[in-house]
Amino acid sequence: MLDNKGFDLWADGYDISVGLSDEDDTYPFAGYKKILGSIYELIMNKPNAAVLDIGFGTATLTTKLYENGCTVYGQDFSSRMIELASEKMPGAHLYQGDFSQGLVEPLRENSYDFIVATYSIHHLTDEQKVRFLKDLLEHVKEGGMIIIGDVAFESRDELNKCREISGDEWDDEEIYCVADELRQAFPDLSFEKVTFCSGILKISK
Repeated sequence: MLDNKGFDLWADGYDISVGLSDEDDTYPFAGYKKILGSIYELIMNKPNAAVLDIGFGTATLTTKLYENGCTVYGQDFSSRMIELASEKMPGAHLYQGDFSQGLVEPLRENSYDFIVATYSIHHLTDEQKVRFLKDLLEHVKEGGMIIIGDVAFESRDELNKCREISGDEWDDEEIYCVADELRQAFPDLSFEKVTFCSGILKISK
């Protein structure tokens, strides 16, 4: 697993790496643009939404939201990612912090229409995911939603099939969302499969 220095080093080439995988329809970023586009359209249905992005990286998604009237908040543990994102969104509220330890204090003082996590929450164990998502729900406004776009699967069988297909490319250090297992903690969770290795999960408040 990359630490914050690892992400700092990867930051400038991140979008290129993602784009190549998406274009080739390969694990792990097959469907990346479609996922971000779907999340963008969903959020844009609520004008001037307050959006918190967990692990926003180079802010590909949140920059579009910012440019179209959303109030953007974010937490990332890479100082270089924050630097790049701040250049695109000078008025956004961006904080450095390891989300495996929860939200940083300034972000805990607000509530949000949407909390999004795209290709970030797989750095948490299954137990950490449940605890973190439960905590995030406390900061979602009534009628709001947590949206996760990531390497994700409806079932453990689907995950195992993808692991077999991906072979040596599979990253054993990343822990992907399995919808039917997360529903034990979040019964109303919905899952939309996007590609063989990706999807969108939603938890409504």
